[in-house]
Amino acid sequence: MASGTGRVSIADVRHDWFVVDAADQVLGRLATRVARILSGKHRRNYVPYLDMGDFVVITNAEKVRLTGAKLDVKVYRHHTGYPGGLKTVGARQMQERYPERIIEEAVRGMLPKSKLGRKQIKKLKVYRGPKHPHEAQQPRPLKVSAA
Repeated sequence: MASGTGRVSIADVRHDWFVVDAADQVLGRLATRVARILSGKHRRNYVPYLDMGDFVVITNAEKVRLTGAKLDVKVYRHHTGYPGGLKTVGARQMQERYPERIIEEAVRGMLPKSKLGRKQIKKLKVYRGPKHPHEAQQPRPLKVSAA
């Protein structure tokens, strides 16, 4: 904190690194926990207008669980920008091809839709297998309870 003023500046914030194993985790519960860490709401001195969040590395993205009938019913959509360019992909197909995107989209939807949210989502690193290239940052394991 700044000396005696009680205000928080971006210079006072230290960004930590956490690693989360997504194996057998429910997608929504995992995404809410990760979104809180990325936005910094877990900190004692949280302020909503600063990027106070930490970096999160998620491994084993292909082993995340979707509950109910979501694998067959849930649809991911994006538009190419051209007329008639709406593309849709089912959740089962997305999990087979790009399991990282399922987690990224779930977390992105829980962050602010602003410059700050776009800055926060860049601190999320998602990997398909158990290995990741961020060992030099010495990430601490983050326990996300399995439901």
